[in-house]
Amino acid sequence: MKQMNMPGETDRMQHIQPKPRKSVPSMPEKSLDALYRRPLAAKRTGALYGAFPYPTKISPEAIALYIAAHTKPGDTVFDGFGGSGTTGLAALLCERPTDELRAEAIRLGLNVQWGARNAILYELGALGAFVGRTLTNPPDPVAFRKAAEDVLAAAESEDGWMYEALDPSGEKGSIRHLIWSDNLRCPGCNSVVALWDACVSLDPAEISSTFSCPKCRHESPMDEVQRVTVQERDDVLGDKRALRGRTMARVYGATGKKRWSRPATAADLALLKKIDAEPIPTSVPQALIPWGDLYRKGYHQGITHVHHFYTRRNLIIFARMWDRVESYRGALREGLRFWLLSYNAAHGTIMTRVVAKSDQKDLVVTSAQPGVLYVSGLPVEKNFFAGLRRKLTTISQAFEIIDGSSGKVEVVQGSSCKVGLPSGSIDYVFTDPPFGANIPYAELSFINEAWLKRFTDRTDEAIVSPDQDKSIKEYQELLTRSFSEARRILKPSGKATMVFHSASADVWNALQRAYQDAGFDVEYAGVLDKKQGSFKQVTTQGAVRGDPVLLLGPRRKAVKKVEGDDCVWTVATALHRAASAAHDPDEVTAQRLYSRLVTHFLSRHKQVPLDADVFYRWYAEQPMPGVLCSVGD
Repeated sequence: MKQMNMPGETDRMQHIQPKPRKSVPSMPEKSLDALYRRPLAAKRTGALYGAFPYPTKISPEAIALYIAAHTKPGDTVFDGFGGSGTTGLAALLCERPTDELRAEAIRLGLNVQWGARNAILYELGALGAFVGRTLTNPPDPVAFRKAAEDVLAAAESEDGWMYEALDPSGEKGSIRHLIWSDNLRCPGCNSVVALWDACVSLDPAEISSTFSCPKCRHESPMDEVQRVTVQERDDVLGDKRALRGRTMARVYGATGKKRWSRPATAADLALLKKIDAEPIPTSVPQALIPWGDLYRKGYHQGITHVHHFYTRRNLIIFARMWDRVESYRGALREGLRFWLLSYNAAHGTIMTRVVAKSDQKDLVVTSAQPGVLYVSGLPVEKNFFAGLRRKLTTISQAFEIIDGSSGKVEVVQGSSCKVGLPSGSIDYVFTDPPFGANIPYAELSFINEAWLKRFTDRTDEAIVSPDQDKSIKEYQELLTRSFSEARRILKPSGKATMVFHSASADVWNALQRAYQDAGFDVEYAGVLDKKQGSFKQVTTQGAVRGDPVLLLGPRRKAVKKVEGDDCVWTVATALHRAASAAHDPDEVTAQRLYSRLVTHFLSRHKQVPLDADVFYRWYAEQPMPGVLCSVGD
């Protein structure tokens, strides 16, 4: 499929075509050293960061420091992997930097000129392009808030009865959320038992990995217990489907300011019967899921279409709100869609879950697990109205921050392998390409894209994907094409800052070959210190904490590898000694040291010698200071 711009997008791109400008003077070496040598903090908080959940985002405030340091007011920045638009936001923040941003620039000794920058972002994903375009070109914040409150008020007035519930004393309240439970078949007595009854206990909260039948007391590991399957009519498709049988386990609600919880009652089940009689809105997408690398035959049983990720109640409520938003036009409608989708897939589906935390009396409700499409055995059904009301505040604040910016940001839904910009027209590139096999973005975004009726062409999706028959080789080729375009549109002396994260030496080396083949080489290397790791950085074995940052410049014709001891353990020991001398506990962690190890080799134009998990095993076994290379290293 050919990548297409949104309607009118080509005309706008031609309208703000970057004008040829003189090359930006090189930053002083001292400033560059300060910017890349020390870990730059990237917070995962604030209205701009929290407006929309999108994987592997970087704080726009952190990116703004790089942009301000490498450009001057009026310059144009490019990002070929635009994601949710954070590079565009960062360019706009340069016009009105916060006191904190100014203070950080002074602390680092950066000689920056604050002022408006422009940005052009290419993003292959339909959802990412929509999010980036809406955030960087928001509707009027006052009109947006008024319209959203009107939509919410109408929805609560007409459909609020679907979230009604009686509290433990019999008073009328409303559901905050409720927990469903998979039904299991006891291996001992063959009874149907709810996972909640067999594995969950409260005060303290615990979810056991051992099945314990409350009827016959039989105990088994959970992986030996069969899930119960049921047949259910699908009113959207007009057919039947087999899916996991579930029981409503516990209801959490509020009566006024009083919060409460209780087991499900006959009244709750009666409400479900009433909801069953409600027709499914015609706006519900009949979208067959193009399952790929994220499909799991167990917990995805019966989930073939997008609407299968919803309870009937939340499907009806969300579709009716979507219909109300469609009566608006232009930027206001896009802003309202943005608001609805910001809560939809992450909180409004059965991917929402509960976790048991130590010293907690009850289970803790959280969002969908990032980076996957996981459905737990205890899925949660949240109150859309309550969640969207909370999101409204954050999104309104984000729109207010950006509203009135004089800088221009254009977001093109298209492949960065073929960029429609003149050669030598861009002053600076900031980008964070997909991290190998880490995140299949298009597959993750499909639920929200189905509501937008805009989908991602995965042909040029630069990931390692068995389902798409994309190995490291294909991944490298796509990166090379993209980086070659970035090099072409950069001015002759232009620089590119790239943030990257991987625990795989093969991925790092594919990245290196890609940017070198495109005409780039590393001039400086540092670490972006994300103050709160992403889900995969926290949970994945061998994950890296702190993303390496590479400053790329034009590749010299003859690049000499920096000579020195290539023994990885000798290098690691030297890095550890330097980190220890800095008296920074983050620097001496295995994860940070691996990031430093990667940047050490890349900045010397050498390949990364080993995966993170191998390094971590060695780190755990060796006394780091004074360690010597083993024979054969």
